[in-house]
Amino acid sequence: DRCRDLVAALQEALDLPIYWGNRNWKPWLDDTVRQMSEDGVRHALAFVTSAFGSPPGCRRYRDSIAKSVETLGPAAPRIDKLPLYWDHPGFLEAVVDRTRTALREVPEGRLVFTAHSIPESMASLCSYDAQLREASQRVADAVGTNRWDLVYQSRSGPPSAPWLGPDVGDHLESLAERGEKDVVVVPIGFAQDHMEVVWDLDTEARERAEGLGMRFTRAGTVGCHPAFVAMICELVEHPAARSRSCPPSCCQ
Repeated sequence: DRCRDLVAALQEALDLPIYWGNRNWKPWLDDTVRQMSEDGVRHALAFVTSAFGSPPGCRRYRDSIAKSVETLGPAAPRIDKLPLYWDHPGFLEAVVDRTRTALREVPEGRLVFTAHSIPESMASLCSYDAQLREASQRVADAVGTNRWDLVYQSRSGPPSAPWLGPDVGDHLESLAERGEKDVVVVPIGFAQDHMEVVWDLDTEARERAEGLGMRFTRAGTVGCHPAFVAMICELVEHPAARSRSCPPSCCQ
């Protein structure tokens, strides 16, 4: 539903056909590319709802697009992936606005930025953590605070394999031990309120914080924020805005 909302917002703003395809659920990307071909589309731009560069957030999508095009053969449209946008003013403006809204509930709340964890071995080969830290710093500066942390969530795989941390729940415990009473969790690594936000943060992290006696507020994701929608339109309509390519480390 959140993706449908974004598509609807873009349909109002862009005079172009808009298609939606997923890697892991319906509508499948293969089916979407086939429909594009049947509709006569010969060239398309792919916007991935993953702002930060990492193999899971960039390369896998590029690979999926390439596989769908290869599967369809000569009838497939040419599809160019739009660049990463973690440092685009439109994305950051949307995150700042969502954060300010959350801070109205707890003006003294400590900001806790969170993103999906990846294995440390993978993180060492890309700038994912550095991008998240820089974006978080810019948002914190914009709202006028130096009280912030970057944490991770939603890790998977065997417990023996080290992943980026600290985990958001463990970090809440550390903050409580230091006497922090209010936290504003900002899911900067996620563009939409999907289940890794709604469950991992709104349910599990909130329950953990409240059990520690902390007041917990969660900032909204960028979703359909006007600045975010305007950013996507800019990337689509102005070639200069999409001239930057994705870092090679995200695509190897």
